[in-house]
Amino acid sequence: MARDLASMECVPCKGGVPPLDHDEIESFLTDLGHEWRVVDDHHLEKEYAFKDFKEALAFTNRVGELAESVGHHPDIYLAWGKVRLTVWTHKIDGLNEADFVFAAKADRALAA
Repeated sequence: MARDLASMECVPCKGGVPPLDHDEIESFLTDLGHEWRVVDDHHLEKEYAFKDFKEALAFTNRVGELAESVGHHPDIYLAWGKVRLTVWTHKIDGLNEADFVFAAKADRALAA
């Protein structure tokens, strides 16, 4: 049964733990879905398409508010009609459960 990542609490990693291994990453990615991809078993990336700059900016602002509220901050690339999110845990230089939870919450922010 798939985990409902968007409903989980995004608990920022404080470091001192290893990043997820390949099998763990694949398990979380299966639950996450929605066109997210894992790059080099190190970070998550997704590009969202919008009809114009205004919609892309509005989504960027929703993701920014989400990031501040949970204390987990992605790299955000904003351009006309698109936003790309790159997510990983800097303290462990890799992926953690919280990265997948944040990614799912970002997808939920798109629907908001």
